[in-house]
Amino acid sequence: MGKPAAVVIGSGPNGLSAAIHAAQAGFEVEVREAAVQPGGAARSGELTLPGFVHDLGSAVHPLGIGSPFFSKLALERHGLEWVHSPAELAHPLDDGSAVILERDVRQTASQFGSDGAAYRRLFEPLAENWWELAGEILPLRFRFPKHPLLLAQFGMRALLPCTVLAKALFRESRAAALFAGVCAHSSLELDAPISASFGIVLGAAGHAVGWPVPRGGAQSIPSALIHVLTGLGGRVVTNSPVASLREVEGFDLVFCDLTPRRFLALAEERLRPPFRQLLERYRYGPGVFKVDWALREPIPWRAKDCARAITVHLGGSVEEMAASERAANQGRPPERPFVLLAQPSLFDPTRAPRGKHAAWAYCHVPNGWTGSALEQIESQIERFAPGFGECVLARAVHNTIQMQAWNMNLEGGDINGGKMDLKQFAIRPTWRRYGTPLKGVYLCSSCTPPGGAVHGMCGYQAAEWAIRDFRRSRR
Repeated sequence: MGKPAAVVIGSGPNGLSAAIHAAQAGFEVEVREAAVQPGGAARSGELTLPGFVHDLGSAVHPLGIGSPFFSKLALERHGLEWVHSPAELAHPLDDGSAVILERDVRQTASQFGSDGAAYRRLFEPLAENWWELAGEILPLRFRFPKHPLLLAQFGMRALLPCTVLAKALFRESRAAALFAGVCAHSSLELDAPISASFGIVLGAAGHAVGWPVPRGGAQSIPSALIHVLTGLGGRVVTNSPVASLREVEGFDLVFCDLTPRRFLALAEERLRPPFRQLLERYRYGPGVFKVDWALREPIPWRAKDCARAITVHLGGSVEEMAASERAANQGRPPERPFVLLAQPSLFDPTRAPRGKHAAWAYCHVPNGWTGSALEQIESQIERFAPGFGECVLARAVHNTIQMQAWNMNLEGGDINGGKMDLKQFAIRPTWRRYGTPLKGVYLCSSCTPPGGAVHGMCGYQAAEWAIRDFRRSRR
């Protein structure tokens, strides 16, 4: 009855979170990563020109700074520094103005005239009680809630389609456009049920904790997590792919930071038909087409307020954004895509050489689509920032297949860990206990609850259940 041992396959934020929680519980922990660089989709590198640091995957992290598990780790003591911009989000419009998500709810609502009161009613209670809300929805456990009134206030609206809730709450276009752009992070059609939930959660997080970036790039998040893990005696082995679960036999617990498709390949013939078929039926959402730019100067936004925010949403009206997301979900590349853009170097000088800048953007496209949306993305930027093309020194372009090539968990370019529609939102593979029919083997990727985003909660909760199961079996 020596010290128990756990192995984690994959070093993304969820895998590292599972490793940390297991190490805290007294397990000897080893993380195996196929890539040379740990971090999963939270990695950074020089993609364009020397000295320009680009985020390969995730860039802005409202649920990272707002994560109940990360907050317990005090990652700031381990090298992570969050960089905030004066405004959390900008959404430019064709009239030359921009709608701004400020940290202060009332300041944001003051832009919306008669819609201001409705905006405040939606976000004030949730922002003021963010940590209570996060503790209810990010664990996503089916139990009686500790804060039933708060959860009910969230849940009744969260189940609605974005377009339905926006129409019910807002009479004018400005507040509706800001809200719909945040909802579009779901990758769902904006007419689909629960698409409103993403706008509510991410909007509340923006008001409560902000939409920051890590100084030095997204790589700073896994670096801090690894620092925590090694301090607990764990270790990360890179360039160490696992081709079969047989390679990790002998460990008491095995955590797989993998998609169902990747897990099936590792399990080989060991899974019986019911569970195998469950994983085979798992559906992936739209992919992303991503572009990184090295810039000679800041993006010349027509609406000057866009320079106050790291994140900028380019999509115009609710109707235009809804058409873009509908096309991507129905297998068609959008003609005028909704573009999510980040300009971190405005506030983090470590991202580019002195006087220069780095930017990052993507749009949703059909899963596995091999075409190019470069012209459409840059056209959308030019629409709101005339002269943008003259600022470009170099660009790096990744289609859905290239996104998957550098991180196999991004199936067909899907960055959300699977389609987040009503059916798969809560009842994801192994949602009850994160376990599999194989003894001691657990899934902990973003394909498990509560889903995508850099928050570590999938890994933390998988480890929580696994540790309970292990201790129960020992007794």
